[in-house]
Amino acid sequence: MTTTSASREVIGGVDTHRRTHHVACLDAGTGKLLGDREFPATAAGYRQLLRWLCRFGAVGKVGVEGTGSYGAGLLRYLNSEHVEVIEVVRPNRQGRRLRGKSDPIDAINAARAVLAETATTQPKQRDGLGEAIRLIRTTRRSAVKARRAAIAQIHGLLAGAPEQLRGQLAGFDRAALVDRCAGLRPARTGSMADPTHVAKVMLRRLAKRVHDLDRELAEADEELNSLLQLAVPTLLQVNGVGLSAAGQLLTTAGENIHRLSNEASLARLCGVAPIPASSGNTTRHRLHRGGDRDANSALYLIVINRLRWHEPTRAYVKRRAAEGKTKKEIIRCLKRAVVREIYTALRTDLEGLRQAA
Repeated sequence: MTTTSASREVIGGVDTHRRTHHVACLDAGTGKLLGDREFPATAAGYRQLLRWLCRFGAVGKVGVEGTGSYGAGLLRYLNSEHVEVIEVVRPNRQGRRLRGKSDPIDAINAARAVLAETATTQPKQRDGLGEAIRLIRTTRRSAVKARRAAIAQIHGLLAGAPEQLRGQLAGFDRAALVDRCAGLRPARTGSMADPTHVAKVMLRRLAKRVHDLDRELAEADEELNSLLQLAVPTLLQVNGVGLSAAGQLLTTAGENIHRLSNEASLARLCGVAPIPASSGNTTRHRLHRGGDRDANSALYLIVINRLRWHEPTRAYVKRRAAEGKTKKEIIRCLKRAVVREIYTALRTDLEGLRQAA
């Protein structure tokens, strides 16, 4: 390294892909492009990428697109090397149409977003309990969808099944119907050209699939319960918060919750922060339609549960209704209030978890 490069601070920007990452390097003082290059998305490629950046000077920050997907491996490596990583969202479509699109352009734009401080968000950690919980929940969600699809297929198949079979399985609720279908015993000598025989075989197959998925879901729930009790015991004590809501809120906030400066940041992340929409003599706020909609849904279910069983919430609803607020407006206010409790509980749990580690 020359004397100039040894005293220079540089900013990196990375456009991530499945097999390769394209990186650009800017002078932190002048914003001048110092170079760009492509590296393989492998462990060796991550080391080469960082060494290449260090050739130009001391690496200050690196903006990375897709830290939750193709850039997850690079994020883990840079964190292990104590390099500050900033999450960069892709440019809007209008900007891309004006400036064009290529890997070098996207990498340079990522670096410029970090330099201009239009991108300041620290990415979520991908190497702790929060990531393990996210993986279990993602797999569990696919099992829920598959189970729902299998049950729908059972009902659809029965709708067009022969009358004798329909009468045999009519009048049962969902669980009993699945058990009955699993207990069907098609004749070994039955012909696959016989619709009744084939319907029995397919119903039994679908019911066994549902039972297998039930066992998978039960295992996932046990795993989630043990991990969540370890990671966020205080959050689970918040009124209305169950395993599903706790897992979703932890996944949304991230295990490194210190990246969120206050509870307003979490509210914006969950899509419950009111957006100013004032003009002239009119002062009002509108609904925030951004943020993580799954987290927003979790907050909504917490509020709905409190409306049924939580007396302080019911008293609040009566007071705000007397002021002329509609039910939708009250629910929005309650979601924003719940975030305050959630943030305090999450911070307590995750700070304790970090100190224990």
